[in-house]
Order: sequence, then C-alpha cells, then structure tokens
Amino acid sequence: MPPKLPLSVFIICQDEADRIGPVIRAVAGWVDEVVVVDSGSSDGTPDLARSLGARVIHHDWPGYGPQKRYAEMQCRHDWLLNLDADEVPVPELEAEVRSLFAAGPPAHQGYRIRTVMALPHQRRPHRFAPRHNYIRLYDRRHGRFADSATHDAVAMHSGTVASLRAIIVHYSIRNHADLIAKLNRYSTAQAAEIVGAGKAGRYGALRAVTEFPVNLLRYFFLKGYWVFGLYGLELAAIIAFFRFARVAKVREMHRVPP
Repeated sequence: MPPKLPLSVFIICQDEADRIGPVIRAVAGWVDEVVVVDSGSSDGTPDLARSLGARVIHHDWPGYGPQKRYAEMQCRHDWLLNLDADEVPVPELEAEVRSLFAAGPPAHQGYRIRTVMALPHQRRPHRFAPRHNYIRLYDRRHGRFADSATHDAVAMHSGTVASLRAIIVHYSIRNHADLIAKLNRYSTAQAAEIVGAGKAGRYGALRAVTEFPVNLLRYFFLKGYWVFGLYGLELAAIIAFFRFARVAKVREMHRVPP
C-alpha cells in the first residue's frame, strides 16, 4: 500500500452525521490526518468522525472564515486540503495529488479544485451541473482562509496557483426545508456584515426590485440549475428569493440598526 501523503484534510461541521461519512472515507486512506472541527453537533457527528479515524475538536461557531482559520491551525502539516462535510472527492483526485508530491513539495503553492453539484441520488454529477472553482489544496505558509464571517475563500499572499483536473462532488442539497433554513441564516449574517462595513448604500430600491428576477434567471440558466429540470427551477427560485431577502434585510437593518 502506498504511504500516506504529508497532507492534512480539515472539515468544519455541525450536525452532518448523514453526510460526513463518505467525505472522510474518500480521503482517510491516502492523507496523513483528517481534522474535524465541530461547532456543537447533537446528531452524533463527532462520534461518527472519530470512528472513521478523524481527530475531532470542538470549537464554538465564530463564522465561516474564522472557523476555517481555526481549523487550519489545528493541522499537523502545512499542506492542507479543505473539504466541507457534503463534499466527496472523486477517486481520481488521489492519483492527481500523489503526482504533485511524487518528487517532493508540489511545484505551486495553491491548487484550485472544481466542486460540482450533484443531487443526493447521483453518484456522478451532470457534465453541465453547477460548479465552483476555488483554492482547496494549498500551503498555509503562502495562503490562509479570509477572516470573513460569511465568505470562506483562501487568500494567497505569495506563491503561484494552478488547477487540478479531478473534481469534488458537492452534495449541497438535502431538501428544500434545509436549504431555506440555511439560506435564511446566511442571508442574515451577510446583511449584518454589509451594514457593519458601511456598504448598505449599494442596496437601493432598484436592486430590491430587480434582485429576485435577475438571480432567478442567473441561477437557472447561467449557473446550470436547468440540468435538474423542474427541481432545478425550484432551487433557483429559493436561492433567488434569499438573494432578494438579503437586500431587504440590509435595507431594514440600515433603517433600524440592530
């Protein structure tokens, strides 16, 4: 069996017992450690993660960016692979990452990996499914997660960045109720951050009127939700509504500060 790579995978989570298992299993055989930072699960997520070999740490929720920055510092290695609890790397990712470390440290200091959305019953996503392309594999001596409560992206301060071909399958949808609850929390946090940064003036009446229809079309056609048919239209409408809700919350907070 090939040796494990000098690489730490870290996952932040809360109440993800129904999804985190396949994520840990997908990497446990080829990375040196899996670190799970849990912010207070009540569904057995920490015990499940430990049973699969992960090191589990409790840390109260400070926001997306700060939680990932905390998780970065709990890892033994400088080279990190970040996954969410609903993101399963395809088997091809192991071979590609191994090739990067075959002759020592990788040539670049950060690597983008596409996360491609799939529905719960799909083993592989549709070729035109919604996707993102963020830095997920990186050397923390050259980049860290941004310290933002609502935006969790790696900001590189030195080095170079390349892209990998293998993907991560993103099982982001449990059901409509879960999506609505998550987006409601997220839009409230975003609105508070926008108002706190003094950017409420960008969210005027015109944006309030256009935010829903523009984002409905954007998510369904441009971001690829059409591949899921009528279900995709429902998802696009929910997301578009909460884009509008963010505008409404900003306007309300700006009028009546919390």
